[in-house]
Amino acid sequence: MLQEVIRIAEEAGRKILSFYDGDQGVTYKDDSSPLTLADRAAHHHIVDALSRQFPDIPVISEEGRLPDAAERAAISRFFLVDPLDGTKEFIKRNGEFTVNIALIEDGRPVLGVVHIPVQNRSFAASAGLGARLSESGGEPRRIHAAEEPDIQALRVSMSRSHPSGQLDAFLKQLDGMRPAPLGSSLKFCSIAEGKVDFYPRFGPLCEWDTAAADIVLVEAGGVVTDLKGEPLRYNKDVMKHYGLLAVATPNLLPFLLERMPEVEIIDDRA
Repeated sequence: MLQEVIRIAEEAGRKILSFYDGDQGVTYKDDSSPLTLADRAAHHHIVDALSRQFPDIPVISEEGRLPDAAERAAISRFFLVDPLDGTKEFIKRNGEFTVNIALIEDGRPVLGVVHIPVQNRSFAASAGLGARLSESGGEPRRIHAAEEPDIQALRVSMSRSHPSGQLDAFLKQLDGMRPAPLGSSLKFCSIAEGKVDFYPRFGPLCEWDTAAADIVLVEAGGVVTDLKGEPLRYNKDVMKHYGLLAVATPNLLPFLLERMPEVEIIDDRA
């Protein structure tokens, strides 16, 4: 299954790139977030391909119909897709966008692929089998997050497109912090391959933004939790997380939680 999902993600990446340098057809959703022709093309390709290959597994995509909570409560196993994560980065043409496909079982991702079209790199993982990275179609190699981060010089990933005063307040508690701004789920992947130590997020984000990268980082030895240190859950009544910490090693998590200031967690469910 993992190899098929990688193939589908990479095909979607090639469709995205066909719009990259030309007319992107940018429109805006009701929440003012951008939508492009590439988002739509990747969505249709992924949903059609997954449905053909795995007809018994439902697919929930950011750009498709979102079943209501009651309908989803009866589904314990499904694909969760963000066909183009980082649309703002795609529009800026900075390369920092991904294709995310995850398999969710009983509220947790058990398989995930994060493909970076511009770099032709694919991060992939399945539960209990570790995380791997393939580049330019080459043989996949095992990756692992940093096991002993330097507490005095922590490398922190943060969003390019979502600045946060709450994040600033948190980072003031850390000395010698080295920022590494990135777009999309690349923030998780940079931790998984040992280039960054942690990624804090205080605002809301959707479950499809994190699911594939969550299992990649966990299988690379890291942890992904809410702001209280509990593992993220998926297929909740509202398919959003209200803050998270993605960390290279479980040993670093208590250090960060102890230094987290009192912050107002933005919750847009009201």
